[in-house]
Amino acid sequence: MTARLLPGSPVAEAVFADLAPRIDKLIEAGHRPGLGTVLVGDDSASAGYVGMKMRKAEELGFVSPHERLGDDATTADVIAAIKRLNDDPSCDAMLVQHPTPPQVDFEAALLEMDPDKDVDGLHPVNMGRLALSMPGPVPCTPAGIEALLAHYEIPVAGQEVCILGRGTTLGRPLALLLSQKRDTANAAVTVVHTGVKNWPDYTRRAAIVIAAVGVPYILKPEHITPGATVIGGGVRYEGKKLLPDVDEACNDVAGAITPRVGGVGPTTVAMLFKNCVEAAERRAFG
Repeated sequence: MTARLLPGSPVAEAVFADLAPRIDKLIEAGHRPGLGTVLVGDDSASAGYVGMKMRKAEELGFVSPHERLGDDATTADVIAAIKRLNDDPSCDAMLVQHPTPPQVDFEAALLEMDPDKDVDGLHPVNMGRLALSMPGPVPCTPAGIEALLAHYEIPVAGQEVCILGRGTTLGRPLALLLSQKRDTANAAVTVVHTGVKNWPDYTRRAAIVIAAVGVPYILKPEHITPGATVIGGGVRYEGKKLLPDVDEACNDVAGAITPRVGGVGPTTVAMLFKNCVEAAERRAFG
């Protein structure tokens, strides 16, 4: 068996195609969307991510207010930058690139962000909105995974989904998202992690397995049932080399699988800009 590949780029292109007329409408109304960014320190990967997002924002016609802080920045410095963007009328939504240097209390800084400008959907207010199925920005990688499954018409409703990983940016919010009553969700979701000794017992029985641990090659062919859909959400970098959670040998067992590169990444970026456009629409049109 050779798995059907589920690349993220066609999904992202569909999202951006939907956003284009909405962006045009905002600009025609005199409201150019604004994505604010805060970059702390000299991490080259973080700088690359922020630069990519700023270039995409410019391509889409956004403004991109940016706060660049040094490697010696304090939590107070980051909070001050966030407050400047909170008060900036050109900024509809913002992100603080993670990871930050160790002396910065990222969670404390996040609490100072206006929840309505939280493009990543990670503020406690927005996580609460997600838990209660209330409107608000949804964490980008989980939203991108739901969109990817829907785009490729992978049945989710009524299916058993196993998420390997319980992190706050992916595993936990994805479980909330895919269990909600919606045509593209409504699944029976199990969340396991590496502290569960028999976690493969759970992944093996699931129709959809989502690896979200950040442990290279942890999910192997013997951990999935033949024909299952496998989504690789977790990665780790060694230098510039990307190491995925999903062993490539899973391609020989899975029915459908995201590629090693270009799977969830493009959909995550697309959902970030979707959140930004929705924030701009709320501010412009109420």
